[in-house]
Amino acid sequence: MVLDPHQLLEKYFGFREFLDAQEEVVRTILDGEDALVVMPTGGGKSLCYQLPALMLEGVTVVVSPLIALMKDQVDALDKRGIAATLINSSLSLAEQQARIRRLADGEFKLVYIAPERFRSRMFLDALGRTNISLFAVDEAHCISQWGHDFRPDYFRLGEVLKQIGRPQVAAFTATATPEVRADILVQLGLSEPKEFVAGFARPNLRLSVHQVEREAAKYERLTALVQEHKTGIIYCATRKRVEAVHAALVARKIKAIAYHGGLSDSERELAQNQFISRRYDVAVATNAFGMGIDRADIRFVAHFEVPGSVEAYYQEAGRAGRDGEPAVCELYFNYADTRVQEFFIEGSNPSRPVIQEIYQVLRNAADGQGEVMMPIRDIAERLTTEGGAGNDMAVSAALSVLHRADYIERFDLPGERVRGTRVLHPEIRPQQLDLDWDALREKEQRDRSKLKSMVDFVYGRLCRQEAILRYFGEKEPERCGNCDICSDHSHANRHAGSEEEILVARKALSGVARMSQRLGTGWKGRFGRGRIVQALLGSRTRAVLDARLDQLSTYGILKDEGISYLNELFRELEATGLIVQTRHVGFSGKEYQTVTLTETGEQVMRGSVPCELSWPERADSRHRRPVTVTMHDEENYDLDAALVQSLKKKREELARAEGNVPRYVIFSDETLSLFARLRPRNMDAGKRIKGVGEAKAGKYLAQFLEVIALHEDQGV
Repeated sequence: MVLDPHQLLEKYFGFREFLDAQEEVVRTILDGEDALVVMPTGGGKSLCYQLPALMLEGVTVVVSPLIALMKDQVDALDKRGIAATLINSSLSLAEQQARIRRLADGEFKLVYIAPERFRSRMFLDALGRTNISLFAVDEAHCISQWGHDFRPDYFRLGEVLKQIGRPQVAAFTATATPEVRADILVQLGLSEPKEFVAGFARPNLRLSVHQVEREAAKYERLTALVQEHKTGIIYCATRKRVEAVHAALVARKIKAIAYHGGLSDSERELAQNQFISRRYDVAVATNAFGMGIDRADIRFVAHFEVPGSVEAYYQEAGRAGRDGEPAVCELYFNYADTRVQEFFIEGSNPSRPVIQEIYQVLRNAADGQGEVMMPIRDIAERLTTEGGAGNDMAVSAALSVLHRADYIERFDLPGERVRGTRVLHPEIRPQQLDLDWDALREKEQRDRSKLKSMVDFVYGRLCRQEAILRYFGEKEPERCGNCDICSDHSHANRHAGSEEEILVARKALSGVARMSQRLGTGWKGRFGRGRIVQALLGSRTRAVLDARLDQLSTYGILKDEGISYLNELFRELEATGLIVQTRHVGFSGKEYQTVTLTETGEQVMRGSVPCELSWPERADSRHRRPVTVTMHDEENYDLDAALVQSLKKKREELARAEGNVPRYVIFSDETLSLFARLRPRNMDAGKRIKGVGEAKAGKYLAQFLEVIALHEDQGV
């Protein structure tokens, strides 16, 4: 008797019903159609190819990136009575050949294969003689160089499919933007595939970002998180940081494993097994740890530093709460941590001179067969070009580029962790390398854009889940009601504005866009918030005119709103994640800030998404929000020196009239500077400036407002 999918689901997997889109995906595969499936972590992707494998005539090949993932899956299938095996570098050559023979004899229904195995021509020939009914690509985002976890060995899968007779293909991932999904289709050459995007929402996760100034604060929050939630993963950006955080936890009597690429294979396997078997409940690891880990009771995920992309963040955070129960995901953010990610971007995107020098080093070191037995570290130490000298990451990335372009071949050395290199065309000189240099630079720009999106997410005031869902292409996501933003009652009065208010906001965003530089799919800021506000008001200060901002179509379009209102509006636009300020360090070492649009800000500007803010009151309103403006908030605003002098003159007059009291008794220099920068038009606006209390406002403020108004009337 032939069982249907529901019967197999209960017989082998113990479930009575499919989850969400699972049944539709299974039936699509059984109908012989190619598929691209995007499901959140814990959504049951593996069942979508494991169950059809039982009903298809031949074997299902599953490409999987991690040895531990394969072992977990195969062990689980064995326990269910499903014939499955794996082929990866953990097996000897004899073991691999024996399993391939058994595979060809039809002994297995599923075989998990590491992508690097496809480098072997012998392996491909043997696989081509096997009856493959389905070729499933797990973690399919790894095939796209626009994704967050690009792996060169995945890149060859399109060619592999041709060599083994082009079987039916199903690709699976938990995190892929529309751009990455399109690239997956192209790279795998899927034939009229059905696409399933089951949604990215994880309502059981409480996402929160904690901005911290000192490292000690990170350890304090982390210790409290571990003590409260017990079981979880702490992600760190570097191996060194993993060791430091692990040591700090151990010193606090917290049992934890450490996991990173610097450990030996046996050390990593031991650590991972200790976590999976629940002998240890806390893991401190770099980002590879956790991919496919079959442990559903993870109650927290912490990021000790900011990840390099929203995709990486959400995939890692998504390893919490796979059992559907509540879980906490905390990110500890200090802007200085972005430098680590910038270093990674530079290392993974070597410049043209670096690639050419690495190629020359290989040519010089090659033996008569073109082979080079030199570790990456030794290659890096021979480099002199800036960005390459001593940089292992740059060497590894350059070798991948040269390998994909067939200038070199990489091969495994028996019993060694290092790999050998073979120069395929030693007659070609470095300057003759025919690489797509433009595409390489575009990849670097996209990597930087991803980091910027991650920073936008951190600073943004949209619901965390809503912001992520919009990033992944969902059109009208709902708020989660669970994250730090949704729980922040200070923003409870956020609402859609009137038509007039929305128009003002869109004009302000348009001004930001006009004063920014378009880069691919993102924006790069060129001016600070103060300069942008001045241009929108039609200011004729030297700084505005010298920058030719008076030539823009947005110059003066908000001249009737007043600087105080626009200052408040811009702070709310930033708090809501529609614009973002970025700090830079100039050649002189002095810091400055630029403002630009976020992706959501651009959508609001174009009117494609609604605009909800805690709207500032207009200048003629009697009631305003009690916001205190400080010098720190407005440090990048241009200072009108002439107005400052007029204000100081008025302060001098008042001080003499009061019996020559100290000048600061009237108002401090800082308060006068804020008057000159913000130019309040009325008493309510003036009272919100630091240093202006009720007593001083009643006694002095009106006279300073007169000075400001006279200055404005004179068009200065």
